[in-house]
Amino acid sequence: MGCLVSTPKDSGGNRRRPTNIGDVSVYVPGLRTPKPVDLSQSLGGHLSKTFLERLNALRTRIVVMAGQEATTITRTRRKTATQHGGSAFSDLHQALEDYLPVLLGLVSDGSQLQFKVQFIWVNQEDDAEETAMFNAWYEVLSVLHLMAVLSLSQANLLLLPRTSDSHQPKVSEERRRASIDIFLKAAGYLDCAVRQVLPQLPSELRRNLPVDLAEGVLRAICLQALGQGVEIQLGMAIDSIKATLAVKRRLACEMVKYWQQAQDNIMNLPLSNGWGEKHRLFVKWKYVEAKAAAYYYHGLILDEGNTEKSHGMAVAALQAADKYFEESKRACEVFNSAHPLSRNPPLWGTMKYLSEKIPKDTSSKVRINRDLYSHEKIMGTAPTLPDFPLALKPDGYQLPPVDPSWNEILQLSRDGSNEVKPNKR
Repeated sequence: MGCLVSTPKDSGGNRRRPTNIGDVSVYVPGLRTPKPVDLSQSLGGHLSKTFLERLNALRTRIVVMAGQEATTITRTRRKTATQHGGSAFSDLHQALEDYLPVLLGLVSDGSQLQFKVQFIWVNQEDDAEETAMFNAWYEVLSVLHLMAVLSLSQANLLLLPRTSDSHQPKVSEERRRASIDIFLKAAGYLDCAVRQVLPQLPSELRRNLPVDLAEGVLRAICLQALGQGVEIQLGMAIDSIKATLAVKRRLACEMVKYWQQAQDNIMNLPLSNGWGEKHRLFVKWKYVEAKAAAYYYHGLILDEGNTEKSHGMAVAALQAADKYFEESKRACEVFNSAHPLSRNPPLWGTMKYLSEKIPKDTSSKVRINRDLYSHEKIMGTAPTLPDFPLALKPDGYQLPPVDPSWNEILQLSRDGSNEVKPNKR
């Protein structure tokens, strides 16, 4: 059950596509927005007028606020971060949290009410402009996706560097720590969507979900949130005098695994239009960038060895780091030039440090070791990176309990009646 309607991409003008999204520290998928639905027509014979008015008010609030944010959420320049983003994101996020417990009553205990309303959302990464389904689990899935996107938007604003008194762009430790918490929350919403919500949809509907909500995309965004969280951890380790090379290498190698898994999840999905292609290019860029960091720290540790072999492997690792770093710069340019256009904020943190150290240390180590050893001893393929278990996990987000106002309605349903007479008008 749950009829599907997808509107072709050339059928209307509901989808808003910015031409330029400004500074990007965190990739934020295009904002999917809900369209108004007539809940009274679909549920009028099943729920009281008072309850319907409440449910409709909660959803209408989201429709209006999401519609307003659809244009501003993509303009993440520094003035937006300080003058607009925080409160608007928080208000919309709160509206979604208020709506979800009431919405979940439609699917509680397998209620047939879940099939009564056709929920419609405007897509961004899918070719179809919008997707409508007679299934309330589709609405739940869309709400969780939107909560995750808002979280990523908030993280992006936090990680746009500010110029300090020394005129060096930086992000405070407080904002970096806050961004890690937000990344974990975003990952938690998406992990919940994959584990708790997708299995509730019939296989036919799952196959026909917009690519924005495909399992591979949800998993990829979850993994990239974790990958960017580890990147922030690595930057903080670089700033700490107590963090050893081994700690930094481990974090860098974990980054590689997160981004590799993210790339594996979206590799075969039809991400071909503007937002979708940009998403794919972002994952490719960050995966290559992570490999540059991992090979750099692996090379430094190998160079601490006392053997000719370890020094030769160190040079090969550092040369791989330099190669991947140059490749990442090209991948970054391709990402930024893909529509919608974007740009990098001034370098700071992990990549500012590595952009200075990788070329310098590679050149130095190669020259020293070539003076010591024969050419054959130091050339060849890069050594295999160590395999570390992934430490950063999504927040353990669970769907909230059904709003208590549903108790009477659900009890009547269990007693054999699906109807609650509307209040007299």
